[in-house]
Amino acid sequence: MNISTLGRCIDQPLVLNKLHKKMPSLLISSGIGFGVYDTIRCSKNCDEKNKKINFIKNTIIIGSTISASLIGARGLNIKPFSVNILGKKYSFASKRIIPALLNNPSVKEILLKQNKAIDEFLNNSNVVNSSILNILNKARKSPLSLKETNILMKDIPDSLAKENLFKTLFPKPENLSAKEIFSEIGRLSLLGAIPVVGGIAGGIVADKVTDTQSSKSISNKIKEGFYQYFANIFLCNVGACAALFTAERLQAAKIIKPLSSMQRLAVILSGITLTGIIGGSYIANKLSQKIIDPIFNKGEKVVHKNLYDERKPELLDIALHTDDIATAGVLSGFKWIEPALPFMYFLSGYRAGIGYRNNKCEKLK
Repeated sequence: MNISTLGRCIDQPLVLNKLHKKMPSLLISSGIGFGVYDTIRCSKNCDEKNKKINFIKNTIIIGSTISASLIGARGLNIKPFSVNILGKKYSFASKRIIPALLNNPSVKEILLKQNKAIDEFLNNSNVVNSSILNILNKARKSPLSLKETNILMKDIPDSLAKENLFKTLFPKPENLSAKEIFSEIGRLSLLGAIPVVGGIAGGIVADKVTDTQSSKSISNKIKEGFYQYFANIFLCNVGACAALFTAERLQAAKIIKPLSSMQRLAVILSGITLTGIIGGSYIANKLSQKIIDPIFNKGEKVVHKNLYDERKPELLDIALHTDDIATAGVLSGFKWIEPALPFMYFLSGYRAGIGYRNNKCEKLK
């Protein structure tokens, strides 16, 4: 049993469907847990009034960030409903207001496709092994275990029928070209932007509700939003595409050999690290100092000692690039990572909402 078998097992469409369905509950429970922790952390040595303010702000910001993440990932639908107006019944059909950024076909659609593939395989092969037949019967209605996946991969002889069956049961990672990845970058960048915007909006509302709003608190939220988006999301995606594009040109020139999925992953991660951590933080700070500060500090000259005097990269910022590993995985074709992306983007949205500025608790100011 190897890593390839594990990856194929996890990438089963039925497994992905379950991961998609569990994502909202995991995101909500994690957000609540983080909110409790951060409220306690930032409320040390505070009086009761500020503890209450801190709690209200965290509740609003976390709620808005989670809501934005879920809407971005799953879209927004209006379910069918009816109302009685002056004794007359009016019915309204379901309507999709916002399309989902993550694709999650229904269990019914998946099972129909899998049953068709299994039937075609059995009609075009001479399988008599009872163990294989039992596993295929199970695949008609439920996902397979790692052991069962391994048995199918090892014991079914290689053939076109096997290849066609496995395309449905265990889809291989899609090796997207740099050109194809451009569309993925747009989708993933939007998926990362939505929680950040949700966090900023929640932070501004929270300040308004608690009567702690100021031009500085608003500017800090927008500046942190810039930082999170450029340093931790958008430019990382651009770097991934640039690195892969370079690798493809080197392959075309026969300077390097064709890359395996894991080698592609390494190339994409190198582009992410260089462009996101270094270039992203530089651009975000430049935009903050040259655009945001003049807008929100009219008539007041803000002096910056250096580019990173109010927001420099931290250890946690580097840790936040774990979501880039997920992004790289998606761009490399590993579908099982995709349902976790909203979960990974949550902290970026939260930090934008509180206007984080290198360990300064702006929420209480």
